[in-house]
Amino acid sequence: MRLSRSFIPTLKETPAEAQIASHRLMLRAGLVRQTSAGIYAWLPLGFRVLKNIERIVREEQDAAGAQELLMPTIQPAELWRESGRYDDYGEEMLRITDRREREMLYGPTNEEMITDLFRQSVRSYREMPQILYHIQWKFRDEMRPRFGVMRGREFLMKDAYSFDMDYAGAVVSYRKMMLAYMRTFQRLGLKAIPMEAESGPIGGDLSHEFIILAPTGESQVYFDAAFEQIDYLPRGGGGFSHDNADDLHRFFTQMTTHYAATDEKHDLAAWEKVAPEHRREGRGIEVGHIFHFGTKYSKSMNCTVAAPDGAKVHPEMGSYGIGVSRLVGAVIEASHDDSGIIWPDSVAPFKAVIINLRRGDAVCDAMCEALYARLGNTALYDDRDERAGGKFADADLMGHPWQIIVGPRGAAAGKVELKRRATGERTEVTPEEALGRL
Repeated sequence: MRLSRSFIPTLKETPAEAQIASHRLMLRAGLVRQTSAGIYAWLPLGFRVLKNIERIVREEQDAAGAQELLMPTIQPAELWRESGRYDDYGEEMLRITDRREREMLYGPTNEEMITDLFRQSVRSYREMPQILYHIQWKFRDEMRPRFGVMRGREFLMKDAYSFDMDYAGAVVSYRKMMLAYMRTFQRLGLKAIPMEAESGPIGGDLSHEFIILAPTGESQVYFDAAFEQIDYLPRGGGGFSHDNADDLHRFFTQMTTHYAATDEKHDLAAWEKVAPEHRREGRGIEVGHIFHFGTKYSKSMNCTVAAPDGAKVHPEMGSYGIGVSRLVGAVIEASHDDSGIIWPDSVAPFKAVIINLRRGDAVCDAMCEALYARLGNTALYDDRDERAGGKFADADLMGHPWQIIVGPRGAAAGKVELKRRATGERTEVTPEEALGRL
């Protein structure tokens, strides 16, 4: 994309309503614009980040054996009355009446709808277990939406739902999803810590939330530094497999043996048993939550499956959520400096920005065009007729992992300057060497 033709409306000044770093930087870098309280339009740069996060979330869900579908945003109220949650959920639910006076709602979550779809389609234990997920927009009418996309009213969420014949099977599904989450966060460049949590309005008796450290976090958190050393990916020393129950047990034991707690569940006696040099504490942001809630919904909605002996069994269920749009803000909270965003390579909107310091210089123009042709849609080309200082400031603000800086002196010698945004390191290399680094 050529910056001179792009729709990336950057701001030099910080909007007064932005209270935390991610909100300030998302507005200043032209990622989003607010259209109503707690509701944002995703502009091209922000939308690219959103899609990159969505892609990684989807790949890890698929790898864990979950199947993707897509449920509607508008749900009939009668499903929620079956479960008993329609009146209990509170004012966060946006209730709607259509032209035929049917009561509807804009879904804040999908336990009822997925249970209804499942009971219409699955009859026998032979079709079990199942894990189904979708990535869909949700709406919760927060009383005080704030902090940009971190606590908005409309948000993009991945929610998955597991169905198993018994509790033992449900635990396996729960552990699969926990492993998928830890791999997802690692691929996003985040150090996430699973912490035992309350289930809230979802219900359930087994629940973990996933916390990343950030100074503006909502909760005080305490954890063992052992979490910082674990590699969850297949290449890692753990070698965990979604398809091996022993691996999943070993993984889950590791996740629940090391100390980790929010201030709500902090146990001073247990904390004292952690070696002082391993104690870590700080502020944390929740980026995911998983629940096992047994037969809470399958019983209330009369969802049954035939067991091998012909008996009707209410499936054991679990629910697994990741705030995809919230993760954009969370990544920025965890990775920024005074100059702007520092995107991890895996989610950056562009791998690199090509900065032409002397637009109109034949050698600079030719070198930039050649680099842009090679990198294509993975690079942003700053071809604007602007001062160098402004171009550098915008490049740092937008947070591209690499900056390829082309000036007249270096171009004449067949060289470019390559800057790594995360470290500030600059090296002079040939264009081919720069492309090789990327």
